[in-house]
Amino acid sequence: MSSCSRRATITALTRPSRPEGAAHEAAGRARQGSGRVEHWDDAYTRLGPEGVSWYQSNPAVSLELVGRLGIPRDAAVIDVGGGASLFVDRLLEGGYSDVTVLDVSAAALDAARRRLEGNPAVTWEQADVLAWQPVRRYLLWHDRAVFHFLVDPMEREGYLRVLQRALAPSGHVVLATFAPDGPQECSGLPVARYSPEDLLTALGGGFAEVESTWEAHRTPGGGLQPFTWIVARALPPIA
Repeated sequence: MSSCSRRATITALTRPSRPEGAAHEAAGRARQGSGRVEHWDDAYTRLGPEGVSWYQSNPAVSLELVGRLGIPRDAAVIDVGGGASLFVDRLLEGGYSDVTVLDVSAAALDAARRRLEGNPAVTWEQADVLAWQPVRRYLLWHDRAVFHFLVDPMEREGYLRVLQRALAPSGHVVLATFAPDGPQECSGLPVARYSPEDLLTALGGGFAEVESTWEAHRTPGGGLQPFTWIVARALPPIA
């Protein structure tokens, strides 16, 4: 059975009262990040890389969208939430030589590392994207199915702050989430669903849409999940 369901109802997240102070807020983020690690490690351990509902034997839409951008093969590329995805394998086969895979799940990254046998063209980053501190910039930011888990507006704001720090000037974002007619939850967690217009709005005023598309993803369990995809280019800051 697919771990994503269309029958579930999204419940509003309520924010518990918390003590004031940066130290308490940091501790709260750390506890939340630890919970994400456990959740996604458990999913990969129970189901295996090819059993999770987001598995793709061929990440065709990702490759088509990236290919049309004409990103130089030596440009820095990051796959956010890449985990054990085969997207990095296909990028390497296509000649890309500077790929970073970021994921909160150590189990997912370990599976990909073993598969690629220490390929020096790949940098592995095990971190929650909301707490990650990028030390360089990337010409391409690819995210298939992380952003839609951020149902809390403050988490979306945190994601966008990291994106803005990590993306090179005039860099591109390839972003995929569940479409408006897609599942309402995935892997036991609520999700937000987006149209292309919604995603462009969520990215803020610093991006221009390049193109958008729709995908019907077939899960390993046979379910059908509608996805919205958008490609956006970072705009230069207004002088």
